[in-house]
Amino acid sequence: MSFRFWRRLTIAPGVTLNLSKAGASLSFGPRGAKVTIGPRGKRATVGIPGTGLFYTTALPSTGKQRHESSAARAVPQVRPEDRLTLGFFKRLITPNDEEALVDGCRELALGHEAAALAHLAQASHLADGAYLAGFLALKHGKLKEAAAYLETAAAHHRELGRYFSKYGISAMLSLPITDELAVHVGPNLRGVLLGLAEVYQRSGRTQEAIACLERLQRLEPDDVVVKLSLAELLLDVAPDDPHVCRRVVRLAEGIDNDTPVHTALLLYKARALRKLGLLDAARETLTIALRRKRGRSRDLLHALRYERALVYEQLGRHRQARREFETLYAETPGDEELAARLALSSR
Repeated sequence: MSFRFWRRLTIAPGVTLNLSKAGASLSFGPRGAKVTIGPRGKRATVGIPGTGLFYTTALPSTGKQRHESSAARAVPQVRPEDRLTLGFFKRLITPNDEEALVDGCRELALGHEAAALAHLAQASHLADGAYLAGFLALKHGKLKEAAAYLETAAAHHRELGRYFSKYGISAMLSLPITDELAVHVGPNLRGVLLGLAEVYQRSGRTQEAIACLERLQRLEPDDVVVKLSLAELLLDVAPDDPHVCRRVVRLAEGIDNDTPVHTALLLYKARALRKLGLLDAARETLTIALRRKRGRSRDLLHALRYERALVYEQLGRHRQARREFETLYAETPGDEELAARLALSSR
């Protein structure tokens, strides 16, 4: 049974998608001031520059009586697309590539992705332009163009964020990894390399994808997201290679079941241990992973229990294995692989 950790990308400059049990919400605004619209209504988060401090306040809904607090008035009442509009005289002195970058961001904020990519392509020799163009091309499946843009951004990664800062643009990417958790990356080398790894993997350039993640791991050896991405890719490429399995086990060394990311890494550790024939260790790892279910997606829990059933089967504990397979099938009766294991395909 396959378990794909990464979901597809949600891209928008200055707009972040936040996923939680309460539902989805959108955040937008300049650095230091964010407005969030979600199931609980509108909230403003305003930061104090240079202090790392911030506060959040509820904003009145349209049509209701407005009781504006000083905190609410501190939030700029300017639409994101208007903040990305260069005035006539400013355009006269703004270089063409920077103008194309700002126009691309504005079109993207308005939801005009084709127009945005056309503008960003004209600014792709700038690291910031290449960064956004690369992820937008990836979103639309233009893998060759995405690779070229992101390779440019990686080559000039020390310049990332320079023009975003100049024009007050927040360009965060939200990479949903479970229903309740998203990894947020900004215009930096980490975000670019994660994007490149995805492009290379989808293009069948597996070794280059692995090289990207290995580079990231050298830069950030304790980053559990990088460890998980690398473990997933290594086992996808060579699931039965003992060297690869030992490497995956090392990637998960010392990992506790703290977050859904850690839980998923424990899944791959257990899978590698099973492939190495270390069945008791694999079962114990899965027991630890399944102790916490809160915040773990249904797909992740399903994959963990399926792996535990395989371990039971190889341990000769066939009754427990079948009970696990039956429970999983009852939850997902359309799963042909489970049906085949239970000899239900011809019934």
